[in-house]
Formats: sequence, C-alpha cells, structure tokens
Amino acid sequence: MTGYTGKSVRVDLSEGRSEIFGTPAELCRRFIGGRGLGVALMREHITRAFDSEEMPIVFATGPLVGTAAPTSGRLSVVSRSPLTSTVFDCSVGGRFATELKRAGFDMLIVSGISRKWVTIDVRDGAVSIEDASGLCGMNVEEASAALGGSGSAAVIGRAGEHGVRFASIIFDGHYAAGRGGLGAVMGVKRLKAVRVKGSGEVKVADPGALKKAREEIMRLLRASPAVFGEFGLSEFGTAALVDLIHARRMEPTENFRKSLFPEAGRYSGYSMKTAYHTKKKGCRGCPILCKKVGASGEVMPEFETASHFGALNGNSDLASIVEANRLCNDYGLDTITTASTLACYAEIRGRRLAPAELVSLVALVGERSKAGDALAEGSKRFAESAGAAGLSMSVKSLELPAYDPRGAYGMALAYATSNRGGCHLRAYPISYEILRKPVAVDRFSFEGKARMVKISEDANSVIDSLTACKFVFFAASLEEYAKAVNAVTGSDYDVQSLLKAGERIWLLERRLNTLNGFSRKDDDLPERFFSEAGYTDGDVTIPPIDREAFAEALGRYYRIRGYDEDGRVGGEDEGSS
Repeated sequence: MTGYTGKSVRVDLSEGRSEIFGTPAELCRRFIGGRGLGVALMREHITRAFDSEEMPIVFATGPLVGTAAPTSGRLSVVSRSPLTSTVFDCSVGGRFATELKRAGFDMLIVSGISRKWVTIDVRDGAVSIEDASGLCGMNVEEASAALGGSGSAAVIGRAGEHGVRFASIIFDGHYAAGRGGLGAVMGVKRLKAVRVKGSGEVKVADPGALKKAREEIMRLLRASPAVFGEFGLSEFGTAALVDLIHARRMEPTENFRKSLFPEAGRYSGYSMKTAYHTKKKGCRGCPILCKKVGASGEVMPEFETASHFGALNGNSDLASIVEANRLCNDYGLDTITTASTLACYAEIRGRRLAPAELVSLVALVGERSKAGDALAEGSKRFAESAGAAGLSMSVKSLELPAYDPRGAYGMALAYATSNRGGCHLRAYPISYEILRKPVAVDRFSFEGKARMVKISEDANSVIDSLTACKFVFFAASLEEYAKAVNAVTGSDYDVQSLLKAGERIWLLERRLNTLNGFSRKDDDLPERFFSEAGYTDGDVTIPPIDREAFAEALGRYYRIRGYDEDGRVGGEDEGSS
C-alpha cells in the first residue's frame, strides 16, 4: 500500500499503554486519509462528551505526506469540539505530518485521561508516554524550548490546560490546529505535547509519474497571480486579502455592525512587510511560503487574525494586532474566536476596546482569569449569559471569519451549511465571488450558489483528506492532484471519484452531527445579517440579506445534497464499513 506506511498507533492514556495496528486499507480506499480517516474513526464515539475517556483525538496524515507532491506536509486533527459539539477537524501545516509518516505511522489515535500530565513521544516505530509534570503551567514557547530536540512537536499552552473552549494546538511554535477547541481536548486528557521524529522514507508507486505531476502543478502555481503575483500569497501571505476585502466593502467591522473599516490599510500585508521587514517561511514541502516572519522573529498574523483584531474590534494599531497574535500563539488560542468574543464583549459593554485593553484581555482569556473566565466560553455562551444572545456572530457556536456574508451570498450559504460551524474553508466561495477564480459570479445573488457550495464542500473534503493545501487550488485542480495521488498510491482516481470520496466524507460528518441533535434550525445566520445593512454610500451598498431568498437557496442546497426537509441525510451510513 504505497503512500501509506500501513501502520498506525493507538495510545490509551487511562491505561498508560500504546498499541500498533494495521491502518485499515478499506478506510483508506473510501476515505483517503487525513480528515476522512479521522471522521470515519469518530463514528462510534461521536455521541460521547468531548471530555469523556472514550473520546479520541486523531492525528491523521494523508497519502501525499512525505512525498514530492507540492504542499504535502499537512496533517488533520479530528475530535468532537468543546465549543460547537460538532465533529471537528483542523488542517495544520509545519513538519509534524512528515515526521509522523517517516516515523512509520499513518495515524496517531489518543484516548483516555491520564492521571498526571504527560507527553507522547513517537520515534521511528517506537512510542512512549513520558512524565510532563515539569511542563505543566508553561505556555507554548517555553514548553517547546524545554522539550528541545529535533523533529516536530504539537503543544498546548495554558489555555488548553485551563479548558478554554477554543484552545488550539500549536505545532512547531506557530502552526495552529486553531479552531474548535481541540487544544482543550488535549488538556482534558492531560496531554501536554506530542513529539515525533522519523528517519524513514515514504515509498511511492511511480516516482517518474509523480515527478511529472509535480511539474504540472508547479507550472500552474508559477503562472498564478493569486499565488506568485506581485501582490499574491507568496509575497504578502494571506494578509494580501486585507486590501481586496476592504475594496469590496465587506470587512467585518465592530462585531459585524458595519462592513467597512477606513483604517484597514494600516495592517495590510504591505504595511506588515514595510514595518517588520518580513521574510518568507512555509510548511514542509510547500513552494508557496505564505507564512511571514519579521526581522526580529515576529510571526505575522494571518488575514483572519489581522482583520478580526483590527476592523472587527475597531482597532488600527498594527503593533497591538501583532502582539495579540503572539499571545494567542503562546497561550494556544484560536485567534478568530478570541477576537470575535472580544468584539461581542465590547458591543455588550457599549464601548470600543483600546489596543492595550484588547491585548490584556487576550491574556485574561488564556488564564481564565477575571473577565477572561466568562469569555473563555466563547461568544455564544458569553452572550447568552449576558442576556444578549443575538450579539454572538456565530453559526453552530463557531464564530464567523473575516468575510461579511452580506457582501458575498455564496459565503452566507457556506457559513450556514458548514458541518463544523461558521467556517470559510469548508467551501470558500470567495474564490468565485471575490477572487473571480475559476469563474466570476455575481456576489449579490444566490443563483447557482447551492450547487457551487456543494461541489466546493466535496472538493475541500478531498483536499483535507489528501492533506494538501487549499491555496494550491487557486492555480491547480483535482485533475492534477489525481495524477499525483495515483503516482504515489498506484490507484486509478479521477476527478469524479475523488469528488465522490469527498461527498462520502461530507455526508458522514452530517450524519454524525445529526446524532448529536443538529438539524435545519442550526443551518442559519445571526439575525443581524437579515435586518441590518453593512455599508451604504453613493457608490456602493451592502444591503441586508433577504431571508426568503436565503431560505430558498438553503432548500435548493438540501435537495442537491439529498437531505430531507429537516436536514437529515438519507441512505446507507457510509461510516459503518
């Protein structure tokens, strides 16, 4: 089974033991890897609470990891979210996936709850559980330094230890499995870190065909203005989007009360590069190098982080945005939910947070101290406790990213239908509506959006299961990646068979959520987007979304998906085999 090691490891922290087992070949065939494998393995556990001993957290590689395929260094982390209660996966970069594969394992599955703080060490086919009492109480930077050594480490900070519902897992210092609180799942298991180091090689079926597939993908990447253009991802990172979303008058501002922030240019990708003299950095096996690091080692915020600590909180101070991002990485906090919860807090309090207060509140959230204790529950629970539930800008309890849905109706539908909650990466119709790739569509219309969102959801399920990077697909397509995965595995995938696997993964996620009570009532947006305009002047109007048109589009999406009127999936449970 080339492209896979054929072995995975299961660790039971309650029993203090590990077991190596054969990676199920049939699951690989049906669910490919990464996100797909993790979701399939959640089937028998999903109705348990996230903090139960039986709830696993899965670290899963894909078939391309450790090969010459572009952006082949990613990993999926899968469990049940403490924030949303949905089945939840995070795709993360860095070196961890490659090291795990080279250590001889396709997946690491961790269950149980340790009696004391521990780390899991994986090294060339050997697995051990080590005492981590000396690391308890450390944030990510300090703990990573104490762990030392080569290889890769996935670490939680104090936010994960304190059970912040949106605690993240930080890989290699600043690559985050950021959303949904999977760091809190590690925290409840008293698992401080996982270290991996491998020296093996990943076998591929046809090295010549893989080289050819790689060359095709690289030609497309080099020709893409969105990736390697003067103002593209390689040059400015995802913060290149700040100016574009500002120009479209759809940047979430002051907790989505407006959709234009006049001072956004102060934290644009260009401004970051100018102020911090940034250099390029990237994940293992990635030619794009979209990460940006300042001359003194400052990790530059991604677009979502910059926009939410910026416009969403009415803040144009770049230094405070960079510092808030640093604190989130160090404590292990999802930047999107942190900034969104603070914006919700500010609106409820009836005032704008000053830059210094914004930064200090991030630390209080990470410590679960003073005001931060209530904020550590996320915006939905906080707003409900304050009697202002409508001021949480979230879907399925997951706070919305930095695209105002009033400015892109495909994004509105994608937020609502996302299996993990309000997320831009399940479908990313922004590619069509704003970037105009692969084709331009009317962003203020629901026409054709139901099918577009469905196809994109299936495609992104595949991409996360191959564990490739979505940014590559601004230029390449599943046609080129089918050739790459076939060269690696010796399979005979084409675009349609890959999309079929993506649909299988998506529908299984939907079924798992249904088991936990999710239905059509949860596929909705906050009322603000249906009753308040985002922006109006003489040239541009960002009106509220028409609720009837939204409901019709959701109905069309349900019919295309094969859901019943309440959002349930019919037919065979694809995760039972």
